[in-house]
Amino acid sequence: MNIEWNATNYTNHFSFVHKYGEDVLKLIDAPAGSRVLDLGCGNGALTKKLQELGFQVQGMDASSEMLHVARQNYPDIRFEKGDATQFTLQDPVDVIFSNAVFHWIDAEKQDALAAHIASALKPGGTLVCEFGGKNCAESVHAVLEQCFTARGLHYPRINYFPTIAEYTAILERNGLRPDYAVLFDRPTPQSPGKTVVDWIEMFVGEPFRGMEETQKAEILQETENRLRPKLCNDGKWIIDYVRIRVRARKI
Repeated sequence: MNIEWNATNYTNHFSFVHKYGEDVLKLIDAPAGSRVLDLGCGNGALTKKLQELGFQVQGMDASSEMLHVARQNYPDIRFEKGDATQFTLQDPVDVIFSNAVFHWIDAEKQDALAAHIASALKPGGTLVCEFGGKNCAESVHAVLEQCFTARGLHYPRINYFPTIAEYTAILERNGLRPDYAVLFDRPTPQSPGKTVVDWIEMFVGEPFRGMEETQKAEILQETENRLRPKLCNDGKWIIDYVRIRVRARKI
């Protein structure tokens, strides 16, 4: 994945990620008692919600820091470390659920991801997922790119933000048939007191790797100043998220 997480900061100040994810749970139509894998479970908050809905759950994540928080908070749930593009399960599951994960996986690895999901599902099993879609947080990324370019730097677009057509084609060629897919704007308010700089510090770390702190601070301040008229309303920052939400069945 294209990110290293500050698990404590994420849990304390970016809880909107899993709170919005609760709505995605409604797409799961498997009966209570079904076995569900929360793929990219993060701090385990949604894994717990799945358990409360009556499912037999387990969580999997690539981040040791996130798994530490999940195991501390929910000791009665099984959490395992695993790469979403390489994982295997001892027994297939009825449902694979994933929220805010797939956009962190490189575009060239999306077929491997879909293939591993299909192999881990029972026949007729279901993938339910939501992640960043085409033009997600584009206002922020566009300004950062402009700030980098003005300084002779390259701003890498590391996220995978597909259209519905792009993503459902990947699922279909890997044995998963979508029966629900939607791309929608979801302007996302940040926690009180948090600015676009806090958002960048959490979610856009990779482009700044190795950069001198003074230059980084300069870019962050310029980005905040330029985005304030568009994304800040009465002191509340709202990031221009776009989400893609999909349910697909294993053929």
